[in-house]
Amino acid sequence: MTQTHNNPNLLEETDLGTFIAQATTTDKWQVLSYNAPILPIHAALLRTGKILFFCGSGNDPSRLNTPYDSVVWDVNQGTFNQQKAPLDSNNQPIDVFCAGQSFRPDGRLLVAGGTLRYDPFYGSPSAFLFDPIGEKWVKILPMNNGRWYPTLLTLGSGRIFAISGPDKDGKLNKQPEIYSYFFPNGWNAFPKTSSFPAYANLFLLDSGKIFYSGAQMGGNNGVAPTILTLPRTFAQSITEKVVPGLQDSAFGDQATSVLLPPAQDQKVMIIGGGSGSTATNRVNIVDLKATNPTYVAAKPLNYARMHHSAVLLPDRTVFVCNGSKINEDARQSMLPAEIYNPATNTWTVVAKQNVPRVYHSVALLLPDGRVVTAGGNPSRTVNELRLEIYTPAYMSRSRPIIQSAPQVLTYGHQFTIETPQAGNIKWVSLIKPMATTHSCDTEQRLVDVGINSRNANSLNVTLATNRNIIVPGWYMLFISDNNGTPSVATWTRIS
Repeated sequence: MTQTHNNPNLLEETDLGTFIAQATTTDKWQVLSYNAPILPIHAALLRTGKILFFCGSGNDPSRLNTPYDSVVWDVNQGTFNQQKAPLDSNNQPIDVFCAGQSFRPDGRLLVAGGTLRYDPFYGSPSAFLFDPIGEKWVKILPMNNGRWYPTLLTLGSGRIFAISGPDKDGKLNKQPEIYSYFFPNGWNAFPKTSSFPAYANLFLLDSGKIFYSGAQMGGNNGVAPTILTLPRTFAQSITEKVVPGLQDSAFGDQATSVLLPPAQDQKVMIIGGGSGSTATNRVNIVDLKATNPTYVAAKPLNYARMHHSAVLLPDRTVFVCNGSKINEDARQSMLPAEIYNPATNTWTVVAKQNVPRVYHSVALLLPDGRVVTAGGNPSRTVNELRLEIYTPAYMSRSRPIIQSAPQVLTYGHQFTIETPQAGNIKWVSLIKPMATTHSCDTEQRLVDVGINSRNANSLNVTLATNRNIIVPGWYMLFISDNNGTPSVATWTRIS
């Protein structure tokens, strides 16, 4: 099923009785001819260009303590490679349902936490690495305590920070910890912090500090948007500084947030969310470079939504899809997608997806510039397995081509990109691949790479030196022309 949106005069009447002009586009949605073999609650774009889906018991308590599948999806071939999650010391399956996830610098996905039991939920301390080349799970040292619905965030050092979530006894885990692959290997915990909420949306700042945006899963536990400063030793406490000004601060449940492109601007946008069963169209932006950062109102969404996804596109806009006007109600979820342009503070309504997606849905950027949407679980055992891909309007235009670029980049060094469109290139961008669940993604960021000079067939550019801006790891390298039209990406590793 394909829906194309190309009528510049089309108007759509909203529930508020107003009219929203549609964009002049040739964008489209396409439902694929095959389904996902599992409910894609967790999704991550691997450095191979394939997508890892996993769900553990998949919000089905009858599947607790049964084998759990994960799959690697080759989008281009339309095939799935199925892998079993690792077993515990008693050869029992470990449930990665509602774990946290973040990429290590070598491209392996670190997954920590999950489900020990249902109703009430207890968190697992287990941790794993998923190898994108061998396409298999490797068990690593467990965390100091369990976490269910935790947030993981890769730091500029390459270490991975974990916070929040009910522990192995169902009590809120208020003790953040860091995983290091180097000495000392394993997990090291800090003293307890405030009661940060489940799937707290976190962003690494250029200073090395961490920002909690105010978006999360469930209630905010009374915690406002906060800047966290990590101490030099694990014996010291993390310091917390509240960031004021967030409108509708009680509507952070299943909101989403992004570090606006480029990452160097240090602006975070929170989008939508809900309180109880009601969604908001609230959009706020905070400039974290300011002396006293404060959220300010931005242009609101055209459609209130929660359970939605936000994806940074290589033309430096923000694509929002999925979600519902009412909590977990698929009947209220057939909302057109919207695209935010930071340069103009405007939202453009684009084509409407065919498949309604609410709780436990995901969306992520592909290297060719399209967006995959998957999942949806409005109630237990009701699983949306159809897959749908959004093709933005820029893919219908003539696109610049990267003929060659280095496969490894070093901080502060110059490098060359070969392209026949060199004279017409406006931006060079690095986009970190997404690893997303529950409207939360700490991975994605778009980093500007400065152009030093050019000739007819190549660009000379310099990679920035700040590892907190360009977190070490694998990135998609895009170039965009003077119309903002991006190339297909090539993969490169920052080290």
